Amino acid sequence: MKQVFRLELEEAKLMVEAAKQRSEEIGVLETICVVDDGGYPLALERMNGARVTGPQIAWNKAFTAAGHKRSTHLFNTPPNGPALPGNEAFGIQWSFEGKFAVFVGGFPIVVDGEVIGGVGLSGGNGEQDTQAGLAALQALQDYLRDSGREVVVDADIKK
Repeated sequence: MKQVFRLELEEAKLMVEAAKQRSEEIGVLETICVVDDGGYPLALERMNGARVTGPQIAWNKAFTAAGHKRSTHLFNTPPNGPALPGNEAFGIQWSFEGKFAVFVGGFPIVVDGEVIGGVGLSGGNGEQDTQAGLAALQALQDYLRDSGREVVVDADIKK
């Protein structure tokens, strides 16, 4: 039997706050979604003035990152991105009733080598979404540092 760690609301809120702070610093209005290992939201927040489409897009990105255990932009990164035309997963974005996101802004949350959730961002360009996502992951790493847990803070996560 395997022992697992679960992401909880306290950590999810911490991650959302860090992503919001970074978004404010870089001048972008984001929606941030943190999901558990099953892809269900623990925390979702749309900054004042952010696009109304942001919540669904951020959730899709977080869902994909958690469920497929990789940063969403890696699906379309040339030349071997599996969702690119001619590659093995071309069309995967139609999976899960179109909920599968294959563009930048979704990152798995990896603690001690295990994917325990995902964070998705929508509202900025790819670089801005990535900066806010990395801030969220860094906040979790800082929070867990004294516990001895290791959190992956990287744009290109593939487990």
